[in-house]
Amino acid sequence: MEQEEPVIQQELAGRITLYSMTGCLHCHHAKDRLSNMGLPFFEVNVVKNPEIHQQIVHLTGRLTVPQIYFNNIHVGGNDDFLKLSQEELDKLIDLVKNEPVPPDAPPIPAIVEVEVRKEEPEGKVDEYADLIMDFKESGMIGSNWICLKTYHNTFTGKKLVNWLVDNKNVDKSTAIELGKDLTNRKFLNPLAVKEFEDSNALYRLVEHDSAASLTLKSETQYTSSASRHSAIMKDLIVKLFSEHITPDGKIVDYKSMGANPVFDEYCQHATHLQLLDIGSLSRNEKLALFINVYNTLVIHGNIKKGPPKNAWQRYRFFSSISYEIGGNIFSLNDIQHGVLRGNRKSPPQIMKPFANDDPRLKASLDDAEPRIHFALNFGAASSPPIKAYSAEDIDKQLNISARDFLDSADGCQVDVAKKEVGLSIIFKRYKVDFGGTDEKVLKWVSDHLSDSTKKKALTELLDQGKARIIYLPFDWSTNAKD
Repeated sequence: MEQEEPVIQQELAGRITLYSMTGCLHCHHAKDRLSNMGLPFFEVNVVKNPEIHQQIVHLTGRLTVPQIYFNNIHVGGNDDFLKLSQEELDKLIDLVKNEPVPPDAPPIPAIVEVEVRKEEPEGKVDEYADLIMDFKESGMIGSNWICLKTYHNTFTGKKLVNWLVDNKNVDKSTAIELGKDLTNRKFLNPLAVKEFEDSNALYRLVEHDSAASLTLKSETQYTSSASRHSAIMKDLIVKLFSEHITPDGKIVDYKSMGANPVFDEYCQHATHLQLLDIGSLSRNEKLALFINVYNTLVIHGNIKKGPPKNAWQRYRFFSSISYEIGGNIFSLNDIQHGVLRGNRKSPPQIMKPFANDDPRLKASLDDAEPRIHFALNFGAASSPPIKAYSAEDIDKQLNISARDFLDSADGCQVDVAKKEVGLSIIFKRYKVDFGGTDEKVLKWVSDHLSDSTKKKALTELLDQGKARIIYLPFDWSTNAKD
């Protein structure tokens, strides 16, 4: 069999510059293509270099990565790179081969932290990948309990060190350094500590986190315009919702949405959530961003993982499906209880979602917002309708969502003859958010109903002081289109 000719590394007088970000699949494809063509390039990680990222956004008008330059010629993203004709590509290659970098070329760090990429074997990375594969098969990964909370797919630093010593023929100090290197290279994610330790601190393989987290971990935080990014994502969400969700917001065509190129664009922007400075958001901006992210993350999880089918799967789904936002992982439960309910315990838990030293606390609302319960959709038939929310009109939109849900049979039913008020199980699970007593819950419901016969009937029962609450069944079957 004839052997394939090796790619010859070309010498360039100029420079190919690629602006990228950790965890970006499009960046990975662009880098692979350049490497396969034998073209060296400078890679500038925009997360590590936020000031340069701002300059590139100004130059290109684009928030997304990668952005590729041949000297001072802006090619665009990976899709633009792929669309170049052979003639256009040859001209660009000739340019950087023969022309030095001009003064108006895009910026790179003053202290060159960029990576000069040449054709190189994966070597150490492949070796680490093999090591991780062996560790996965070792039986060391399992469930660990800390403070009455179970952490699945985890292991202690001590277990990894001991396994390396026993199975990889290294001494303890080398094993510890290897653990640190695996953590730095994003093979491991620490759950509580910042660096790898030979201790009982817990770690999880990144692949196990990425199976739950639908964005990848960034190395540092970047102060981006969170409100601007939220608005961009909202526009994409509105387009997806309008095309793949029934007008009443109740039924989702997950299959067709997953195949829509707009969903791929949304996923790219979801990856950029890791860059946001969520501490800069106002209350209204937090509400709109996190409600929209929650509802779309449920959809994203259903598309990638399929809908949960029983109580245990629902627990796993809502506690593990997550995005990285502002440099920290937020699961669906974290968003609902930690952020939108002002860091209140969920009904089955005895502890608040975020501890006092948890950096995610900066995202929490000052107090629980009860109306979010009629804006969050769980992917179930009895869930409130799916809508997209904007910071400018968030209070008006939440009032409408509460009113519409209570006006429906799923939300509230009043039987004057039996002196019964049937309420969604939501009011039982989150009673504290609506006042904490039956009387306060019914008053809250009355205040948020539209002027209708239902409201008049409830007012009559409240005036008599004889209303009794019963809770309506909740249909957890999927809201997927048949």
